[in-house]
Amino acid sequence: MITLNQQKRIECTIENRVAYVSLARPDKRNALDMAMFREIDVTINRLRKDRALRAVIITGQGEDFCSGLDVKSVMASPKNPLRLLFKWLPWRSNLAQRVSTGWRLVPVPVIAAIHGRCWGGGLQIVLGADFRIATTDATFSIMEGRWGLIPDMGGSLALREHCRADVAKELTMTAKIINSEDAHKFGLITHIDDNPLSAAESLADELAKHSPDAVAGAKKLFNKSWTGSRGMALLRESWYQIRNLSSQNNRIKIWNQTHDPDEQKPFKDRKRW
Repeated sequence: MITLNQQKRIECTIENRVAYVSLARPDKRNALDMAMFREIDVTINRLRKDRALRAVIITGQGEDFCSGLDVKSVMASPKNPLRLLFKWLPWRSNLAQRVSTGWRLVPVPVIAAIHGRCWGGGLQIVLGADFRIATTDATFSIMEGRWGLIPDMGGSLALREHCRADVAKELTMTAKIINSEDAHKFGLITHIDDNPLSAAESLADELAKHSPDAVAGAKKLFNKSWTGSRGMALLRESWYQIRNLSSQNNRIKIWNQTHDPDEQKPFKDRKRW
């Protein structure tokens, strides 16, 4: 096991090529303060560079996954909202957005294992993951409306991919709290399981049986094309397939599919996606 970073707010360890990222502020229900924003951003950037990595699992310590923004802490300084929302280039993500959108740029499956409260910024973080597995009694809310705000951590980007516009508007405008069953019905979570960490590890194991380049290519293809134009989607599909066909992992996968279990070959580190 490798400890990637163990800071004030985020703990990250790598075991068997799976990164376990834990929100580590249980005394505050893992509410997001400035330190946590920064540490999530740093952790994402480190994981993006690890070509041996096969999956990321995000968890929250204590009773809740994340109860949202620590409003009192963040608003203690008038400079903090500017630090969160400022961006040099208008089409790039700011710090607040990167803790959600940044997971989309990590070229491995990112799985959120959710329990307890997953509200506000916590929900926006997990919407940046590829898969979300929650306990039966987990609760969800686009909580920003209770503070006179709108989702500003990349939530609008993710919501349009996961649920209908009218559902997204209702959840945002009312800031209502919903249960796992409704969250699953609306498309906000992938699976319901009362042991989400174990389920996340099982999914990571299943995905690790496949070429890391094919998995990375599929993630990038759908992230880029799900709501894009038809022409660009087809172009990316062809280009990413060419990259996969030219990879050593593609040849290894074909070998493994056509040979006995005792002749299986391990995958190589993926290309740069």
